[in-house]
Amino acid sequence: MSGKVLVGARSRPWTALGLGLLTCIGAPIASAADCPGHPDALGTSRTLVVDPKAHPRIGTMQYRETLPLRDHEVVLTFDDGPLPHNSDRILEILASQCVKATFFTVGRMARSFPEGVRKLRDAGHSIGSHTQNHPLGFDKFPIERAKPEIDDAIAAVTAALGEGGGLAPFFRMPGLRRSGPVEDYLASLGIQTWSADFPADDWRSISASRVYELAMKRLEAKGKGILLLHDIQARTVAALPRILHEMKARGYRIVHVVPATPQQPNTPTEPPQWQLHPPSETVAISRWPQIPNFVFADAGTLPAPALQDSGWHDGQPVPVAEPSDRLKRRAHGVPLPRQAPWPRQSPLPADGAAVTLPVPAPSVFEIQEKSRATTQAIAPFSAHAELTVPNIEAGASRVTVQRKPDQRRARKPGGFQAPTAGRRTTRLAARAGRSAPAR
Repeated sequence: MSGKVLVGARSRPWTALGLGLLTCIGAPIASAADCPGHPDALGTSRTLVVDPKAHPRIGTMQYRETLPLRDHEVVLTFDDGPLPHNSDRILEILASQCVKATFFTVGRMARSFPEGVRKLRDAGHSIGSHTQNHPLGFDKFPIERAKPEIDDAIAAVTAALGEGGGLAPFFRMPGLRRSGPVEDYLASLGIQTWSADFPADDWRSISASRVYELAMKRLEAKGKGILLLHDIQARTVAALPRILHEMKARGYRIVHVVPATPQQPNTPTEPPQWQLHPPSETVAISRWPQIPNFVFADAGTLPAPALQDSGWHDGQPVPVAEPSDRLKRRAHGVPLPRQAPWPRQSPLPADGAAVTLPVPAPSVFEIQEKSRATTQAIAPFSAHAELTVPNIEAGASRVTVQRKPDQRRARKPGGFQAPTAGRRTTRLAARAGRSAPAR
């Protein structure tokens, strides 16, 4: 019989979620005053009814939204159970404080200990799923491999609960290893993906006192939120009584979360309440609003312009009639020109036509030879000094140029004697003689 139930639930996992929604919220919520034998119990302050389809992903450790909790409100969550000894002790501690929590059950554990799953339901806690085998590399799984982990877990927990049902459309990924395709698949089934707002690191090899310290330190830093614990850990069993006692002493309150049903609609909330710390209206935010992904109804292309609209046809300009209102347009009282002031484009040559470039004139390459008179004219010497320079036109070995003495050099005060023209002529002649060829 159980095999038939398992096969049927596996074929359509989302149908099993609606069977027990009323059962998971059927147990009354107990406050501290209604906790027999424990007048100082923490209790459960209120029940929060949520719509998984309206808010498919919660928990600020990974997502932008979290549960719409008030200040100093806490939601307790436990993963990986049930494990008979430790999970039973967790249930006893919660019952002693009349506290309701949410348990994310592994399908393989539910199949091995179905009685432990029914104990969760009978105690009035919410029950979600946590994959079938708790694979740590779940975020790397292709969706074809991830779907059986989700579907098999739902089927296993549903089979363990039996006819009474009680599985809520809540899911938490193992190790909080999120995956976009998995999130989309869960949302298509109407299942809410849970992360957390802060953990206590009780899966690590730390002491129970350290679990208590981390839970309270992080709760104080957040002020409210979803606390992540594990009901299979002995250190969590040892730390939980102290955590609940300290929450009571510091004024924290426990909130129980259940899914909405047609008989019990979701709790009315405002969008800012789904943020852990919504921005104040009196403080300007520095982030621009996110642009939504619009879906355009018509994605067709625009028509291409016709050839006659371009003003050219068969390589020849075509007169285009101007609108009547163009003649009336004026820019600051000045009539606009009928045609554009810039030059029009020249027509392209016909296909196959030879393109010839103009031949440069021969005069471009002629070099004018300089005469001897020109050579002498460009020598700006006027002194009587003799300069010997090569004469490339007449064939002479030297050219003698007379310079006048430099009249600007005069006797200066202090006894300095300016060089005479004769001395300068001697030096120039000697210098020219060293470089000129012998006669």
